Amino acid sequence: MSRRVDPALRRHQVIEAAFRLLVMEGIGSVSLRKVADESGMNVGSVRHYFGSHEELLIAVAGEAGDRMGARLAKHPASALRGLRGTAAVAGLQELVEDVLPLDADRREEAIVVTELIMASRTMPVFAATVGQMGEDLVTVLEEALAALGSQAPRTHAQQIAAFIAGLTVDMITPHGTAASMDARALLGSFLTGLLAAGR
Repeated sequence: MSRRVDPALRRHQVIEAAFRLLVMEGIGSVSLRKVADESGMNVGSVRHYFGSHEELLIAVAGEAGDRMGARLAKHPASALRGLRGTAAVAGLQELVEDVLPLDADRREEAIVVTELIMASRTMPVFAATVGQMGEDLVTVLEEALAALGSQAPRTHAQQIAAFIAGLTVDMITPHGTAASMDARALLGSFLTGLLAAGR
C-alpha cells in the first residue's frame, strides 16, 4: 500500500528547495530540473505544483515575504505608542532589524528578496509581487512612525525603507563591508536623526 502524499507538504518542499538554490547560486541558476534534484523529486512532480519557472520563483518570494511578515507581526505599532527619546529609537530599531540580514536566516531571506527585486527590472512577471512586498514594508513602518508621533510618517517610512534597501545590499554583497554591529550602529544613528527631525 503506497503512502499518501500530502500535497501542501510536497509543494512546500519544492519551494524550500528553490529557496536554497536561489541563495546558493542566484536566480539565473534556478531551473525546474535543479529544483527537482534538490527536492528529491522528478521534474514532472515539480511541474505538478508549479507550471512554470516564474510561478515557482513568485512562490519563493512569497515564502521570504511571509517569514519577514511573521517577524514584523511581533512588533505591533501599539507597543510603540507614547515612547520618546532613546526608548522610541530602540523600539523602532528592534522592528527594523527584523528585516535586516543580521543572522543566517535573515540573510538568506534578504538574498532571495534582493535577487527577485533585481530580476523584476527586466522580468515584469515579478513586478507585482516585488511592488507589494515593498508597499507592505512601508505600511508597517508608517504605522510604527505614526504611533511614535511622527509628523510625516509616510515620508519617513519611505526613507527608512530606502535605507534598509541600501544597507541590505551592502551586507549581502561585496559592495559594502558593514559587519552586523556596524550595521546596527548605522541604523541607530539614522533612526535617531529621523525621529528627532520628525517631531
